[in-house]
This record gives sequence, C-alpha cells and structure tokens, in this order.
Amino acid sequence: MKPLKEYWKILGPGLTTGAADDDPSGIATYSQLGAARGTGLIWLSLFTYPLMGVVQEMCARIGLATGVGLAANIKRHYPRKILFFCATLLLFANVFNIGANLGAMAEGTKLIFPGANFVFLVIGFAALSLGLQIFASYKGYSKGLKYLALILFAYIFSALMVKMDWGEVLWHTIIPTISFTKDEIILICAALGATISPFLFFWQTSQEVEEQILKGEKTEAQRRALTRPEDIRKMRTDIWSGMFLSNLVMFFIIAASAATLFKGGITNIATAADAALALRPLAGDFSYLLFTLGILGTGFLSIPILAGSASYAISESFGWKEGLYRKIKEATAFYGVIILAMALGIVFNFIGLDPIRALIYAAILNGIISPVILFFIVRLSARADVMGEYKNKKTGNFFGWLSLGIMSLVSITAIVFLLL
Repeated sequence: MKPLKEYWKILGPGLTTGAADDDPSGIATYSQLGAARGTGLIWLSLFTYPLMGVVQEMCARIGLATGVGLAANIKRHYPRKILFFCATLLLFANVFNIGANLGAMAEGTKLIFPGANFVFLVIGFAALSLGLQIFASYKGYSKGLKYLALILFAYIFSALMVKMDWGEVLWHTIIPTISFTKDEIILICAALGATISPFLFFWQTSQEVEEQILKGEKTEAQRRALTRPEDIRKMRTDIWSGMFLSNLVMFFIIAASAATLFKGGITNIATAADAALALRPLAGDFSYLLFTLGILGTGFLSIPILAGSASYAISESFGWKEGLYRKIKEATAFYGVIILAMALGIVFNFIGLDPIRALIYAAILNGIISPVILFFIVRLSARADVMGEYKNKKTGNFFGWLSLGIMSLVSITAIVFLLL
C-alpha cells in the first residue's frame, strides 16, 4: 500500500496532461477512427505512445533544466519572429479547440436536456471554467477533475462487454495497416494531432516550472541549481504514466467504437448521439448520461490547459508576469490572454461550424501545427548549452527526430489532400 501511495504522490503534471489529452476532440477523433475503419487503425494507440512520451519528457526536462517555460526558451535562442509565429499558431489552434470543446459540451448536455439553449450552455460552461481558472487554485481544481476524467474508463468496460475478436484486435494493434487514401491520411493526421498536441508542449514545460515555484524555488537561478537527477526520475515516472493512461483510453475508445458503431453501420459520427452509442453495451439507456459526463469532465479539464498554455506562450513572448500561482492582480496580462482565448472560443461557436465535426477539425489542425513547434523542442532539448547534463541522450534524439519526421510527412500529405 505504501509504494502505491508514493507512486500517487509522484504523479502530477504528467498525469493531468495525459488525462487532458483525451479531451472532447480526442474522444471524437478516436471514435471516428473506430467508426470509419473498425480496428484497422487501432495500431495508432500503440504507435504513438513512445513518440508522445519522448516529446512530453523533452518538454518537462526543458522546464526542469532551465527553470523557464518553452516560449521563454525559444525567445532566448531563436529570432523573435520565430517565437511570435509559434505563439500565434498556438493561440489560433487553442482558440479553435476551446470553441470545439465548448460546443461539444453543450451538445452532450442537450442529449440529457433536449430543451436546453445551446447559446446559454456554451456561455455558461465558458464562464464556469473561466471562474475556476481565475479564482480557484489550479492545483486543487485539476486534482478534483482528474478523477472525473476517469469516467473515460467506461469505454474500457464497454469494449469488454461486446463480443469482439480480440485476436484480430491484437493483430491490428501490433501490425500497422494503411490504405494511403485521402480519408485515411487525414484520419491519421487527426489522431497524431489529438495525441501529440501543441498545447501540451507549452503546458507541460510551464507546469514543471510551476511545481518548482510551489516548492519555494522562486528564482530561475534557484530552479536551475536545485534540479536533481531524482527530480528527473520522478518526472519520467509521471510523464510515462500519464501518456500510458492517455493511450490506453485511446485504444479502448477505438475498440468500443469499432464494436458498436462500425459493426452497426455508423461509419461517420455526425452527432453527439452517434458518439454516445459506443457506450450502449455498458450503460444501455444511460449511455447518453455517461457520454455527457465524460465530455463535461474532460472538457472542464482540458479547456483551462488550452487557455493556459496559450497564455504562457504569449506572456513569455512579451515578458509579462505569468503563472497560475499568481493572483489576477499580479498577472493581469496573463489572465487577460486566458479571458480573450475563452471569449474567442465562445464566438467560434456562432460561425456555422458543426460542433461535433469541429472536434475532428481541431485535431487535424493540431496535427498540422505540431511539427513546427516540435522542431524547436527537439533542437532545444539536445543542446548542452541550454540543458546542461539533462540534454537528450542518443535514444531521445532518435525518437524526437523520428516523431518530427513522421508528423511532418503526415501533415504535409494531409495539407495536399485537403487542398485538392
């Protein structure tokens, strides 16, 4: 029991980041993979695990080794134009994602309360999330919400309750199959964007710094000097545990959707009701309720991370005071960016895009943007003058460049297909 308690104490930013990775956009994307291709693309849940683990570990090490966030590091070592370009891409992608998540939360709620007003729900969820971000400590806020995110384990039980050829599932998990069609490449791009997402890069780095500050390491010099190999080992446990949880849930969402939606002839998820059907084997008539709780839980967990990561990037770009440990009067500009991102996310819901389809579009957008920022992460984490003794080892470099190469290839191919 004691080792379990010690393990739980180690878990922190990595676990929260992993849970937030399965946000409404991720749920919709993985459900669409299962609905459209059955278990044909379930291998992505195994394939992306080491890639996202290595990338998130690089981000965390950058924070621990330098004592400042990712944007601040890019600012120091590359031209300012590059930083502004990356920060602008991140802000655009995150606003799109916030809007899509708010819309999905509203659509999910309407499954339970059909007469509820969509506009009221979107604004209400945004206001509640914003209030919690500003007036509650994120540490306490995320601690409660990560338990709610565990409702995603319902997909595991749902998949286990359906008659399924697990030999075939295992085969498709280990042996990749790709048809190289337009739809398949775009789906793969969405899956990569939903797992290896730009907002997670900035969030992970900044949260490692915030954890140091909470321990009393107030200055950058203190944070750099006091980082020990033991801190790196604990961080790795946290990161790889969080990414394992994220990919495990991804695996079972695809499996559950393949066993229910794909076999039921629903190959295109057009509504929240379609997505909720994947939970029917477990919840029966309560599948809508279970789906809605999952969407709300992951939505409330991911939206602060989307808004917060954008604000970290913008604030570090301009040298503003930043950090969720600060009160709003101490970091007005930092919280101002969060408020702006939330407001734009609300507006996004009234430009005519379908809320459920927008979730998948958000994942595709993340898949296209990720390689740009990932390039600087791999470069920075490999530099001895930046990282000191905590720079990448050869294995880390290999997987970092491999991740960048794969994401770049898929991203460029997806762009070509989308433009045709």
